Amino acid sequence: MAQHGTGGSGSVDALSVLELLAQQAPPERFAELLDRAREAGRPPAELASLERAVHLATGVAQSLARREQRADAIDALADTARELTHPYDLDGLLRLVVRRARRLLDLDLACVTLRDAHGVRLLHSSEGGLTGQGADPVGCPAALEREGLGGLVHALGGPAWTEDYLTDDRFPHLPAVDRVVRDEGLRAVLAVPLRIGDSVLGLLYGGDRRARRFADGELALLAPLADLAAVATEKAGLLDQTRAEVTELELDSSRARTALTRMRYISAAHGRMMNLVLSGGDLLGVAKAAGDALDALVLVRDPGGRTLAATGEPVGLDEDAVAKASLDAHAGGRPVRASAGPDADPGADPGGGQTWVAPVVAGSEDLGVLVVTAATPLTGEDERLLELAAQSVALLLLMQRSTAVAEGPVRDELLDDLLAEPQHAPQQIAQRARRLGIDLRKPHVLVVARPEGGEQGRAVVWASSYAYRMGGLKTVQGGCIVLLLPGVDASAAARAVSAELAPLLGHPVSVGAAGPGWSADSVARLAQEAMRCLDAMSALGGAGAAASVEDLGFLGLLLSDDHDVDGFIESAIGPVLDYDAERFTDLTRTLEAYFASGGSPTNAAEALHVHPNTVSRRLERIGELLGAEWQKPGQVLEVQLALRLQRTRDVLARRRAALSTGPRAARGEE
Repeated sequence: MAQHGTGGSGSVDALSVLELLAQQAPPERFAELLDRAREAGRPPAELASLERAVHLATGVAQSLARREQRADAIDALADTARELTHPYDLDGLLRLVVRRARRLLDLDLACVTLRDAHGVRLLHSSEGGLTGQGADPVGCPAALEREGLGGLVHALGGPAWTEDYLTDDRFPHLPAVDRVVRDEGLRAVLAVPLRIGDSVLGLLYGGDRRARRFADGELALLAPLADLAAVATEKAGLLDQTRAEVTELELDSSRARTALTRMRYISAAHGRMMNLVLSGGDLLGVAKAAGDALDALVLVRDPGGRTLAATGEPVGLDEDAVAKASLDAHAGGRPVRASAGPDADPGADPGGGQTWVAPVVAGSEDLGVLVVTAATPLTGEDERLLELAAQSVALLLLMQRSTAVAEGPVRDELLDDLLAEPQHAPQQIAQRARRLGIDLRKPHVLVVARPEGGEQGRAVVWASSYAYRMGGLKTVQGGCIVLLLPGVDASAAARAVSAELAPLLGHPVSVGAAGPGWSADSVARLAQEAMRCLDAMSALGGAGAAASVEDLGFLGLLLSDDHDVDGFIESAIGPVLDYDAERFTDLTRTLEAYFASGGSPTNAAEALHVHPNTVSRRLERIGELLGAEWQKPGQVLEVQLALRLQRTRDVLARRRAALSTGPRAARGEE
C-alpha cells in the first residue's frame, strides 16, 4: 500500500507538473505546488521527486520561452529586413534601426554612430535618452569610438559589452563620456559594429540602466541587425548621393533653361534696338528700348557729362560715384557699378537702386556713357544687355556723324547763306532749312568757338556731329566754328560746347554766344554779337572761357547790336524797381543816395532825412532782392550803371512829356 500510495502520489504530482507545463504557467504556480506538498507533510522522497519534476519543468518552460523569444526576434529581424528595403532617407533608416535594437534586447537606450566625410564618427541617431545629451556628438556613446567600448570593439574585431561601464577597467575612460553615462544612469553597455566586408561604417550601441550580462544569443540577434543596418546605410547613402546628383542636375537644367530664356530675351531686345538704329531712330528711342529691357531708367551722356537723352529723371543720383564709375568703365571697357561715396547711406544705392555706368566707345574714341539706374540688381545677362545697348548707342552716334558729314556741305552752305549780308532769296533759304528739319521761326542761339591751338580738323568733324545731333547747323569762318543751335539760353549753349569740345581736343577752347533769335534775319546779327563777345573775352584775358553777351553785363550791352537797355536795367536792378512799384517804397532812391555818399549808410540817411537804421534795413532788403553778392565790384558796377541809365531814362521821359504838353498848353492859352 505504501509503495502503491507513493507511486500513486508520484504519478499525481507528475501529472500536476505536466498540466502546469502545458498551461505555460508562470514560475509562481510551480512554487505553489511545492508549498502545498510540504504543507501536506509529504515524505521526503516524494518531495525530492516533486522538486526534481518542478525543476525540470521550469527548465523546459524557460527553454520554450527562449525559443519563442528567439522566434519572435527572428520574425522581428525579418520584419526589419523587409522594412529596410523601403526607400528611407538616412535619418529615417537609423531611427528605425535603433528602435528595433531597443525592442530586440529590451534596452533602455540605443544609438548609432557613423563616420562623416572627414573620417570622424559622430552620433547620428539615438532613442531612449533622458538628459538629451545622447544627441550630442561628444556625448555617450559617440565619443567611445577610439576610446572606451568603441576601442574595445575595434580591438576584438567584433561585438563587445560591459556589465557595468563605470567600473570596467578593460578600456580607458574619458571624463566627458563617464559624465554622460553617469547622468543617463547607464550601467550595462553593448557595442556592435556596422560592417560591410572588412569596412566598418559605424557602431550600434545599446545601454541598460541595470547591471546586465548579454548572452551570446542576444549578441547573435543584434549582429544581424547591425549587418542589415550597414547594408541599408550604404544603400541610403548612395540613394542620398543619387538624389543630390539628380537635384543638382535638375538645378543645372533649370539654370540652363533660365539662361537660354534670358539669352533669347537679350537677343530680342538687342534686335529691337538695332532695328531702331538702322531705321533712323533717335537716341531717346534706343534709350527707351534699353530701359524697357532692363526695367531701369537710362541716361545717354556725352563725354562732357551732358545728358543727350533720358527716359526719366533719376532721384538722388550720386554724380561723384557716377563720374568715378565712368572712368573705371572706360579703363576696363565694360559696365561698372557706381558705388556710393563715403558719406552716403551704406544701405542705399545711388538713385534708390543699383546704378551702372557703361562706356559708349567706337574703337579708342570716347563717345560718352550710359547711366542705368535699376530698382533690382542686374544679373550677368543684364550686364551683357547693357553692353549691347551701349554698342547700339555708339553705332547710332557714328551713323549720325556719318549723316552729318554727308550732309555737311549742304548744311554748311545754308548757314553761310544765313550769315551773308544781305541775304539772297530769303524764301528759298527758309525752304532749304525746312528740308533739313530746321525751323528758323523757333528760338535759336548762335555759338562761335575758337580752339586755342591744335588741329582744327578734329574740331570740325566734332562740330558736324554735334550740330546734327542737336538739330542745328555748323560752318567754319575765319578759323572759328560757327554753330546755330535751337534754344533760348545762349550762356548754357556756350558752356555745353566748351565742356564737350575742350576735353576732346585736349586744349582750351574760347566760346562766345548770343541770342536768342526768332527769324532767319537775326542769324547774321547774332553772329556779329557772338564774335564781338569772343573778341572782348580775348582782349580781357579770358581766352579759353565760355560766355554769352548777357554774361558780360554792361559790356554786353555795348557789344549788342540792339543795345537792350531795358533788358540790362531789368537784369541789374529789376527786382528793386518792381518792389518800389508794388509797395510804394524808396529802395531805388536809397540806392542812389548810398552810392552818392560813397557807400556810407549814415551819410545816405542824412541826404534822405531818415534814421540810419532805416537805411540799413532798406539795404538789407535790397540784398535780399539782388542777392548776397550785389555789393561786390563786378555787380555793384552794373547796379550803378543801371541806376544811372534808369535815372537818365526817367529824365528824358519827363522832358518828352513836357515837350508834348507845352505846345498844347500854349494853344489852350490862345
